[in-house]
Amino acid sequence: MNGIINVYKEKGYTSFDVVAKLRGILKERKIGHTGTLDPDATGVLPVCVGKATKLCDMLTDKSKEYVAELLLGVTTDTLDMTGNVLTESPVNVTVDEVREVILGFVGTYDQIPPMYSALKVDGKKLYELARNGQEIERTARKVTIEEIEILSIELPVIKMRVSCSKGTYIRSLCDDIGRKLGTGGAMQSLVRTRVSNFCLNEARTLLQIEALRDLGELSKVLMPIDSVFMELPAVQVKENAERFLMNGNALFFHQLKMLDGEGVKTMPQRVRVYDSKGKFSAIYQKKEDAYGPEKMFLGME
Repeated sequence: MNGIINVYKEKGYTSFDVVAKLRGILKERKIGHTGTLDPDATGVLPVCVGKATKLCDMLTDKSKEYVAELLLGVTTDTLDMTGNVLTESPVNVTVDEVREVILGFVGTYDQIPPMYSALKVDGKKLYELARNGQEIERTARKVTIEEIEILSIELPVIKMRVSCSKGTYIRSLCDDIGRKLGTGGAMQSLVRTRVSNFCLNEARTLLQIEALRDLGELSKVLMPIDSVFMELPAVQVKENAERFLMNGNALFFHQLKMLDGEGVKTMPQRVRVYDSKGKFSAIYQKKEDAYGPEKMFLGME
């Protein structure tokens, strides 16, 4: 069993819980998730199964989208409403001021990760240190807020949709917005609505996946490996060059054709590579006058 399942992570589950439960449902040990979601958060959690676990790091790097609720006038040690309240303040700001400050975060900025996070420092996860009452200095990291759509403002609560780069903490964004407004702020709820091309409306709960297993219909939710790379042009090796692909060697322009049978007219930077029989085999990237392997997926069936 090799592929990706778009799991709807329910409230109360950790990402590790989801993986552990799927191992029991699918009777498959080799399973990995593609980016941690907080236990109280819900939404899209792509899970890689079997040899598709090679994809985990590549999916972690993809852009993501969230719908979050920000509660102004309060700060907590976890930056969300699951933590201990540190301060409470009056919310003496206007809707226009809120809108201006929030939209000002669109673009790239330096974000400090929260103490209650899975990032590791000297081999220890930050949340383990935080639970022991320790707070250490964290290095700010550049993150990109690609888009913020303000869905509603009913002070002190703001609901917004955020598209962002990998490594962005929405809890930290909420805290930063609250600080800039001078009111303080904490994340009240979070739903991840998209990871790359995996969307919320196609996600399935663990119970739904288990029901499909019992019906023998897991193929309905097990997406093939190459579905993650549909934005890349697809090329196919010619039969006399197949050995180069099988050995992970460089592939030259004249050894390739488009998957639809036409000749290759341009050389895009990255391509999906299929063998001469049309089986997905690798992602290659352009290196001068040839393509070199970026990630091999041979033997996935």
